[in-house]
This record gives sequence, structure tokens and C-alpha cells, in this order.
Amino acid sequence: MALAVLLVGVVPPAPLMAQAVCAQTVMVQAGDTLSTIAARTLGNAAAYDRIVAATRAAAATDSSFASITSADRLTIGWKLCIPAADTSLSPAVTPVPASTPVPASTPAAAAETEGAWIEAEPFDGEALTIAYLRRQRYPDQQLLLMQELAPGTNYDRYIASYLSEGLRIEGLLTVPQGTPPVTGWPVIIFNHGYIPPAVYRTTERYGAYVDGFARNGYIVYRPDYRGHAFSEGTARGAYGYPDYTVDVLNATAALKNYPAADPNRIGMWGHSMGGYITLRAMVVDPDIRAGVIWAGVVASYPDLLTRWRRPNNQPPPSLSMARRWRTQLQETYGTPEENPDFYASISANSFLNDLSGPLQLHHGTADTSVPYEFSTTLADQLELAGQASEVFIYTADDHNLSQGFSQAMARSVAFFDEHVKNSE
Repeated sequence: MALAVLLVGVVPPAPLMAQAVCAQTVMVQAGDTLSTIAARTLGNAAAYDRIVAATRAAAATDSSFASITSADRLTIGWKLCIPAADTSLSPAVTPVPASTPVPASTPAAAAETEGAWIEAEPFDGEALTIAYLRRQRYPDQQLLLMQELAPGTNYDRYIASYLSEGLRIEGLLTVPQGTPPVTGWPVIIFNHGYIPPAVYRTTERYGAYVDGFARNGYIVYRPDYRGHAFSEGTARGAYGYPDYTVDVLNATAALKNYPAADPNRIGMWGHSMGGYITLRAMVVDPDIRAGVIWAGVVASYPDLLTRWRRPNNQPPPSLSMARRWRTQLQETYGTPEENPDFYASISANSFLNDLSGPLQLHHGTADTSVPYEFSTTLADQLELAGQASEVFIYTADDHNLSQGFSQAMARSVAFFDEHVKNSE
């Protein structure tokens, strides 16, 4: 009771209150995410929630602190409150060394920008080559239905798993209701964009995207790349390692054997980072009939190194991660000018003659995450390679095509209908 009287009757001045909550303060810089700040200051990317709780508590009495309304958005210049490691402002998360990968089941959050994970293993640029991907085995296997979820409008939903390099990879599977065609339902492998792996949840985000295809008579499978949600393995990132592309190619192999699926009618969709994966998969697996890419990271590696800039001329956070694959590539193999053959060998753009099917590209001109010129350049390269393609540019639209979503979805479904569902 005495404690209650003290808290109500004696309010410390604002600076003292903030000092009681904060072990230190941090000003948000370009490229920061909550998880990278948590990893840097608390030794654990998953401890972002403590920073959110502490900053909100500090802001209640000191207006110099940021008023965080969503863990998905940070603004440069915000003042954040970093609590002591043993704070009880939020559920306890045991700090871990910065070199330790965050387990996939650990809750965390950060902005949906590239680069919040921690890389843990030696860098090997040779494993990025298209030749390496082609040498790997993607064995026949079956999807394992692990959990039935609430159904969609006209389709059933499941958590389903498969194996990729010995790791159990999970994902969201949708299957149309009703009697399948004689050959099986057409399939879309759905490659999501970057979401901080420790934040990623199988049933969250991209709901409208999956629904747009699932309600139109497609089996849709959205794999959780390794280290995401409950998938095994470490999330090392897409651009410095082949892991996520290998996971998607193994997912495609598993869908070819799914009893209700037609192995001869498989398409692939990708957003942002998922577009990078889609393009690579389509120059490796000849059985992918067509692809659709929204706001894709579809540039060659030389362009990724030199042209991937944000409005403030800062490289995307993915190019300045703890392991800095961008720097390591150039330190190990030289610059693109010094070693053009190597950079050609790791760029899917150099293998467009081998593309497995037509591509449809969508991009907004106001995309601040991935330059829309990546898509227009790829469209030009596809034309030079004699490959069928379409490109749609959405004036003043963002990375998620928020304004043109319905139109882009309708175009995507129609494209898959023509080249996958109704293909001979």
C-alpha cells in the first residue's frame, strides 16, 4: 500500500523517470531496424519488444522519446530507450551473443526491410553460381500435412512440410475444395519477400495475395524458408547464400509428387526477395511453366552492388549486414569490372536463354525498397534473349503495389491461367 501511495503521490520529473527505464538511449540511423538495434545493444535481435515497451514507457513522461505505434516502422532520428538486460517491461528474452543465430521459434519484430538476421557461417561465393544450383539434387519426396487450419472461401488450408538439405521446412498449403481435374490441380509456388526471420509467422501477412490465387482454382504453397517460423536451419539471407533458392527448388520437387497436384502445371510467384528467388529457380528447373514477379530484386549482381540505392542514397540494409556479403564478394572475387565472368556466373540474368517459361513483371515507380528500373531492365534483357514477357509499371505506387493491388492481382491470375492452368 505504501508503494502505491508513493507511485501516485510522488511523480519524479520526466528526465528521472526516463533514466529509471533506460539503460541507454539510441538515435535511429539510416538502415536501422528494431531487431538490428536490439542485437547491437542487448545482444539479441529477438529482444526488440523490450525496446518498444521501454520507449513507450519513457515517451509517456518525456516527449523527446519516440511514440512507437507499430514495431514495423522506424523513422530516422527517433530517440529510443534501451532497457537494462534484466528489465521486466516485457516477457523475458535471454540475451545471446551477437554471433548466435536467433532460433526460428523465437518471437521478434522489425521493419519489413532487408537485413535483420545474423549470419553465422563462412561465406562461399561459389555457392551462389547458377552452376552450383544446377548441380544440387532436388529428390522426389512427399509433402507431409502437419496441421489443418481454418478453410478459406473455397479452399482448405494446411501447414505442410518437406525436406531441404536434410532440414524440415514448413509452409502454408492451400488446396481447392471439390473434385480435382483428372490430371490434378494447377500449382503456384509462392515465394514471399523479406520479413525478419524471427518475426515471420506462417499464417501472417500475404493473406490477400495467397487468397487471390487460391480462390481461383490453384494449389498454392508458400514455403517458410529455413530459419523462418518453425522451419529448421539458420536464416542466412538470400543474396549471399543459395539456401532459400534451394529450399524453393525442393518445395517444387515436393509439389510435383503431391497427389492432388498436376506436376506438369506448376507456376511460381515472387515478391521482392521472392522475385530474386523466382528468377533463379526458373533458370534451374525446366518444369516451372511461368512466373510472375512483383517488385522483384531481379537485377544482376553488378547492378545489385552499384544501383540498389534508396532515396537518401543509402544502400539497403541487406547490403550492410553483420557479415556484409556485398563487401565479401568484392574482397574475395574483385569488383565486377575486375572479374566479370564470376559475377555473370552468379547472376540469373546471364542465363535468360534457359528460362523455363514466360515472365510477367509488376513494379511501382514509388517503390523505395527496390528500384523499379530493376524490372524494366530485366524486361529489356528478356526481349533480347527472345523470351516471352510482360511488364506493368504502376505510377506512384509503392513496394506492395497498394494502389494497384486489385489490377495487379487480376493480371497475375490471368497470366497464370493462360500459361499454367490452360497450358497444354
